[in-house]
Amino acid sequence: MTATADVVVIGGGVVGMTAALTLQRRGARVTVLAPDDPADTVSTVAAAVWYPSHAEQDPRVLRWARETRAELGRQAAAGVPGVVERPTRMLLRRPYAGPPWWAPACPDLVAELAPPPYTGQLRFTAPTVEMTPYLAWLRQRLAAGGGRILRRRVRRLADAFDTAPTLVNATGLAAGRLAADPAVHPVRGHVVLVANPGLTVSVRDEDDPAGITYVHPRRRDVVLGGTYQPGVRHTGPDPDTAAAIRRRCVALVPELAAAPVLGERIGLRPARHGGPRVEVDPAGPPGGRLVHAYGHGGAGVTLSWGCAAEVAELALGPVGRRLATPTEGWIHHTM
Repeated sequence: MTATADVVVIGGGVVGMTAALTLQRRGARVTVLAPDDPADTVSTVAAAVWYPSHAEQDPRVLRWARETRAELGRQAAAGVPGVVERPTRMLLRRPYAGPPWWAPACPDLVAELAPPPYTGQLRFTAPTVEMTPYLAWLRQRLAAGGGRILRRRVRRLADAFDTAPTLVNATGLAAGRLAADPAVHPVRGHVVLVANPGLTVSVRDEDDPAGITYVHPRRRDVVLGGTYQPGVRHTGPDPDTAAAIRRRCVALVPELAAAPVLGERIGLRPARHGGPRVEVDPAGPPGGRLVHAYGHGGAGVTLSWGCAAEVAELALGPVGRRLATPTEGWIHHTM
């Protein structure tokens, strides 16, 4: 088949779609190959709150997080569907040892005292993203710019080079097989959804001895979490875990006690030992370029736009063929 695009992105989750849009904004003709409907991607299961959860301290990760924080802030201000800035309280159980490594990405972060059993708390503002309308918006923006999204399951990365000479591998867990990377592994996540009784503040207690606990309000519901289970692959219902999550969250935010349960979501975060792999593969095919972008774990939304900028540089070069319009120009056409 003759190439019909400059870059093909494999993967229709948040990492793949933000990479595709960034490439398009830099002038590339982009095709996305996605085997599933957006509603079936792991991105839709995510609580999708900006926070570098289980991400290791690394200057590159910090840069991605900071750039994404800024971009999501602009999108929230522009009314992009699903993106809202929310005040956040992060409760601490250990002695405060100074700002966390990701603090430079949060210009309004402050440390305060908190009552026992906590040693303090961090307050900051963080974007939250409702993934179903947001993924739909990303796809609409790509289509409006001339990009294509094709339902196609890729069995081998080499097969996708018939579509474009440059390939971005944003396949999440499937990258373990497609890129022969044994460092890729699943991390099972379980959340409970309840009706929102009027909450507007996100609350976290990451060191709760009973399990990681977080409460993230959205427009009509609240995401209660959660679990972080490396190596666990099953996604079947678990009533005991769901009940335990709800008990921890009600103890943290008592206003949730009477909130009706709306459902639960279980997904597998695409994690990688050693952190995300974002690089050009030196073993790519002659005359082609293979860029990997996978292994973000539970921080896909948090790192998405910053990572996408680096992916675009790896695929197109430091400048690329940039569009004449301002970088932010597409935001205001929310559709």
